[in-house]
Parts: sequence; structure tokens; C-alpha cells
Amino acid sequence: MGKQDCLFCKIINKEIPAKVVLEDSGMVAFEDVNPQAPVHILIIPKEHIEKISDLSARHLEMVGRLVLAAKEIAKKRGIEESGYRIVMNCNRDAGQAVFHLHLHLLGGRKFSWPPG
Repeated sequence: MGKQDCLFCKIINKEIPAKVVLEDSGMVAFEDVNPQAPVHILIIPKEHIEKISDLSARHLEMVGRLVLAAKEIAKKRGIEESGYRIVMNCNRDAGQAVFHLHLHLLGGRKFSWPPG
């Protein structure tokens, strides 16, 4: 799948609607359409990067911004104190379904360990 077929790129370009909760020049965060917790937000860079394995040192600031966005949203959603989980999957066996780098922010319920 190329960038032109990417579901998340279409959300970034406003070709597909999404419930956006936070956006800036480099990233967009929106509610997951198939939530796995009371709070389930996807946070994506606006740059099309398929997976974690494709990151390089030039992406350090962008990845940091995604994590700080998760922290900001967790605070706004009232899960900062009770706890939340940040998940990034890389490739199919790890559960990556959309090949555009994304971070899952999950919270609002108790989680177990180890996951899945």
C-alpha cells in the first residue's frame, strides 16, 4: 500500500472524517473507530512513515511530539492519574494493521500484563 492508498493519510488530508482531538503542524490525534478501552486515541505523524523500523535519527523530535501529545490528551481526558498505556506496533505479527506509524493512547480501565 502506498501513501495515496493510506487510510491515515486520507484522514490527515480530510478525505475521510475522524473525531480529531488534537492537531498541530506535524501530527494529528483522533478517536479510534474500534476502541479497546474507554479512552483510545490514535496519534499519527503527518509525514507518511510506514512503521517503527523506518524511523531514523531525523525523526527524534517527531516521535517525542507524539509521546507528549499522548501525555497532553491523557491529562485532558482525566486518565493521567489513574494511568494510561502507550502502544506502538511494528509489522503484522505485532498487530500493526495500518501501515502508517501511529501511537495508541489507551486508558480509562485497568490493564493486565503481559499484554496480548
